[in-house]
Amino acid sequence: MISSAESGSLLATAAQGLPSGLHAAELPIPGLMSESPALRRPTTAIDHGEPLSQVAGDGIALLHSYARSGWRHAVGRQWLRADALVRLRRAAAALPEGFGVAVFDAWRPLALQRELFDAISMDGSAGTDFVAPPSENPAAPPPHLTGGAVDLTLTWQGVPLALGTAFDEFSHLAAARAFEHVAGPVRTLRRLLYHTLRRQGFVVLAEEWWHFEFGTRLWSALTGRPPRYGPAAP
Repeated sequence: MISSAESGSLLATAAQGLPSGLHAAELPIPGLMSESPALRRPTTAIDHGEPLSQVAGDGIALLHSYARSGWRHAVGRQWLRADALVRLRRAAAALPEGFGVAVFDAWRPLALQRELFDAISMDGSAGTDFVAPPSENPAAPPPHLTGGAVDLTLTWQGVPLALGTAFDEFSHLAAARAFEHVAGPVRTLRRLLYHTLRRQGFVVLAEEWWHFEFGTRLWSALTGRPPRYGPAAP
């Protein structure tokens, strides 16, 4: 993926291809003030065994970010729960011409979750709110372990875009609302990503513009519906 600095001109070019109505919709992203990991209360999901499906095709590029970065427990394929994947495909298909989505990471094994959590805990430069604890409690699974969470970005003519920050850049600029008061292509395209996923039932993690969830405990807290997904494995 190109860097945040290098993506500036591409963002501007991509924004020119958006429907004019999107530029005119200068409304703040709704609901984001409450979209927080603090709402992930331990709640056992009523999981009916919806299978994990492999993510591939349909306007969805796969970046395999952790495997390519050399994380020991990273997986070389991406999975989501079947319904979540259907919704993601619908989102990709609904984007304006020239746009697509690229997945950084989807289902994540507990071993990788522990590896990431330990790394950020030892680093100390970012709070651990950015990485869920590697809990083995079935009532409090990390969202990626459920198959209901996906990290992704937009693509423009097949090129993945860094929307204001790189993936896993744990700073205040990674927050979904970080550019809401800064008119420009980053705000426009973050809104495009957000609203496209929101229309398909996903919710965003307030601290990370790239992280969306469906059927998880965060999704449950924000929608008022019971969580659908517990821990899963391919």
